[in-house]
Order: sequence, then structure tokens, then C-alpha cells
Amino acid sequence: MAAKKVVIIGGGFAGINLAQKLSKDKDFEITLVDKNNYNFFPPLLYQVATGFLEASNISYPFRKFFQGKENLRFSLGAFQEVFPEQNRVSTESGDIYYDYLVFATGTQTNYFGMENVRKNAVPMKTVQDALALRNHILWNKEKASKIPDLAERKKMLSIVVAGAGPTGVEVSGMLAEMHKGIFKKDYPELKREEVEIYLVDALPVVLNPMSKKSQEETLAELKGLGINVLLDHAVKDFQDDVVTFANGRTIETKTLIWTSGVTAVELPGLPKDVLGTGKRVLVDNYNRVKGFTNIFALGDICLIEGDPGFPKGHPQLAQVAIQQGRNLAKNFSRMQAGKPLSGFRYTDKGTMAIIGVNKAVADLPGLHFKGFIAYFLWLVVHLFSLIRYRNQVKTFYNWVVAFVTRDQSLRFIVDSKPEK
Repeated sequence: MAAKKVVIIGGGFAGINLAQKLSKDKDFEITLVDKNNYNFFPPLLYQVATGFLEASNISYPFRKFFQGKENLRFSLGAFQEVFPEQNRVSTESGDIYYDYLVFATGTQTNYFGMENVRKNAVPMKTVQDALALRNHILWNKEKASKIPDLAERKKMLSIVVAGAGPTGVEVSGMLAEMHKGIFKKDYPELKREEVEIYLVDALPVVLNPMSKKSQEETLAELKGLGINVLLDHAVKDFQDDVVTFANGRTIETKTLIWTSGVTAVELPGLPKDVLGTGKRVLVDNYNRVKGFTNIFALGDICLIEGDPGFPKGHPQLAQVAIQQGRNLAKNFSRMQAGKPLSGFRYTDKGTMAIIGVNKAVADLPGLHFKGFIAYFLWLVVHLFSLIRYRNQVKTFYNWVVAFVTRDQSLRFIVDSKPEK
């Protein structure tokens, strides 16, 4: 029997776990398609943006990862369109035919129709975004150190972080720690009181998916770090260096970091009636796309109907994507063997967020931790979630150095020209 051709679009948590597990079954020939030639770990992007980790610490080339796996291949190129009636997908690198097609394309930044925010804010979704943010912050520091006008300096040094979820909390906390210690030594020309960090959100709480206890403890820690937390503040516009909120308040700044929302990536070729809330693809509890038998969707991009524990769909978290990828790999093997499929059931392993050095919160099933214990748990979980041993060793080394010295040496501006 000829091996079945499985094409996976997207090499994030879901796609890479499906490919890795399914590569052990020689009944399948697998092609993973991605617009990047590497897998990266999104939860640590903010540490690349703030100079605590190199981009290579959280990234790994697909082709190196696939070495020695005879039935697993990589194709570089963005997805363009699917033609279900022909079992064909079009990519930037050409057409690929499939027996089974899996979409694991993840999400993209949602600007909620605000064009000025899209053009002027700095997102936090890709490695390129993280490096651009690092360059932007460092260039502003350099320029502010030479500007005599106090109002213009303050605009250069003020940072607004939109979105008080885990990413927003972590990046604002890290920036506050850096301003309190590292930047004070790097830029003696600048005064601490000139630096303002704002964490804003349209909701009345920080860390909305987490427990009330975690929300309250996090809010207190953020304020203790000197961060201006503005809740019930929905961003309405950002132009001419002014963030405008729906309630009429404004903040002058050169930097709006946008972590406020995501939306699913569009999939040309699929009918519109397979899309649900947030443009997520509707799938059954085997991750089959509504109306299809050989097209599947995994992770952040899909919305499972049929899990009684999550009637509105699963949270868009790494663990959901990982578990779905592994479950689908088992189901592909079950299909080949003529066995019944296993429906997906999410095992909630908890949620955690880091706020600063020795400051974190963790909600695990039936347990809550804060402070150093939560901080240690966060470090362990994220360290062992990295894709390869090499990444784990390099990241651990950088974390130890940063923890002991309260400093790091990766504050490089990699652009050759300053921002205008």
C-alpha cells in the first residue's frame, strides 16, 4: 500500500508535534510547509525583545530538526490557497498534492480595524517583531540621551503596552525591571522620573483568563514596579505620537506595544461557512474541518464543537495546540489501521505568568502559587518546552547569568540606520 501524503501548513506548536509524532509511522509521507525555515517559541519572544535572550535561543531550523526522518520533508513558502476538489494546495514555492491536509497556521495580530494602530504600533507575534521592538527601544534611548527638550525626551522614554494578558504583563514587567536597574547604569544622562511605563487594557482586570487571586496579586506587583496600570481603557487610535483611548484620555509616546488581541489567519479556498468566532475554523472533536473528511485544523486556528468542558472553544494556548497535534497523529495511525478515532479532550495543566525577577503567579489544577515558587515553576515549564536540548542549554545559561548579575549583554541594535 502506498504511503498516504500528509501536508501540514504551519510549524508551530501543533504542526511540529503532529509532524514529529507521525514521522514514526512509515505509512505516511509528511510535508511541513511554513513561511519561515525555523520553529520558534512564542512565549519567550518578549525576552528576545528586551535583550535577555538571543533569537537563536528560542528558534530551531526545521531542516536540522528533520534530519534522519526519511518520511518527513520541509517546504519553505507561505500558504496561498487550497483546492479541496483537487486535493491540492498552492504555496509560494509551488503546488503540493495531499491525501490529508492539516492547517496549523496559528493566529495573527488583531488591530480591531484601527489602521493607525496597525501602521504605528509594534506587535509581538514573530521573531522579526521582537527584534524590531528591541531596536526601537534602544534607538529611542540613544536619541533621548541627546535631546535637551524635556517633553520630547519624555515622549521618547514613555512606553504604552496595550493588552494586560500574559504577554502584556510579562513585557511591561521586564521593561520596568530594566529601567530600574540596567538602563539606569547604561544611560546616566537620563533621569528615572522621565521614564513612564503604562499597561492598558479595555477589560477591568489584568490576566483575564487566570484566577481572581492571581489577578489581584499581579496588579499589586505591577504597581509596585512603578507601572501605571490603566484598566477599562480601550485604545481608539495612535497617530502623531499620541495614544487616544475611547474615554477621551491621551498619552504622548513614541512606543505603543500591541499585545491586545489575535485573529485566525485566513485560509483562501475554504468555504465561509466553516468559520466561527474570531475567524476560527469549525472542526469536530477529531479536528476535522466542518464538511470535509480529509482536511483538518489544529491549535489556535480551530474551534472544536463537542467538548463539554469547553462549549465556547478551547483557549488559544500552547498546551491545547500540542495536545491536539499529538492526538491527531494517533488518529491518522488509527485510520490506517481501520480502528475507531479518539476524540480530543483537553487536559488543563494550568496557566502562569511572570511579572519580574522572583515575581510570578501560577494557577495549576487545584493549586495556586505566587512569588519565587511560581517564578521557578515558570522557568522550568518554559525551559523544557523549548524544542531542542541545545535551546534549553543556551536559554538556561542566559537566565542564570541574568539572575545572578541582574543584567544581560544582548543590548545590540542590529539595524544599521536609526529610526526616523
